[in-house]
Amino acid sequence: MIWTAFLLGFLGSFHCLGMCGPIALSLSAKDKSRYLKNKLVYNLGRTITYSVLGGMIGLVGFSLALAGIQQWISISMGIAIIVMAFFYKRSERMVTQSGLLGVVGKLRQQLGKYLTRGGTRAFFATGLLNGVLPCGMVYLALIASLAMQSPVLGAAYMFFFGVGTIPMLLTVMMTQQIVAASVRVKLTKAIPYFAMVVGILFIVRGMGLGVHYLSPHLVYQNPDTVELDITLCE
Repeated sequence: MIWTAFLLGFLGSFHCLGMCGPIALSLSAKDKSRYLKNKLVYNLGRTITYSVLGGMIGLVGFSLALAGIQQWISISMGIAIIVMAFFYKRSERMVTQSGLLGVVGKLRQQLGKYLTRGGTRAFFATGLLNGVLPCGMVYLALIASLAMQSPVLGAAYMFFFGVGTIPMLLTVMMTQQIVAASVRVKLTKAIPYFAMVVGILFIVRGMGLGVHYLSPHLVYQNPDTVELDITLCE
């Protein structure tokens, strides 16, 4: 399932150019030396934030799995992904227009401060902060990381999601040109369909059909019911 994170991030990067593209261009403008290092540091900051969020959400999924509802978690999250994909445009508008009680505005102000400083630390801090900006694609990936039911796998899922977004954003930062709107529209239209495929995969995974990797048995042993064989030495 981890491979879906990279593709989700790659497709999502074309959509996210509307939000992250201007930031990327601004970073390029501040980096007169055009060294690749600072651009990679910026994207590393975003990816680290995504990974931390994925680990936290994965820990929640792990805690729920210990309650014995691990299969239902995977199925429920798969359904949630499909519903969000089906109403993708509406859910995206809700996310971007909510403003999260002014948090987004404050983050944008902070990003502006770091952008005026320049330097490796500023690039890294900007990436970290940019990773928590509200984005429908990020929330979609976080739902998937919850279904992973593990803090490690959740962090790994979001890490590869972040890595998937890097090629396009890095290209924008290096060339200082945003991809043509017609190309972005075509690739953005593929996002809901791919997200539905991801949702179906999580539903199949949660059914526990016994198919290796695709739908394994998701069973956790209850410590209270485990029998221990103890050998006594006479």
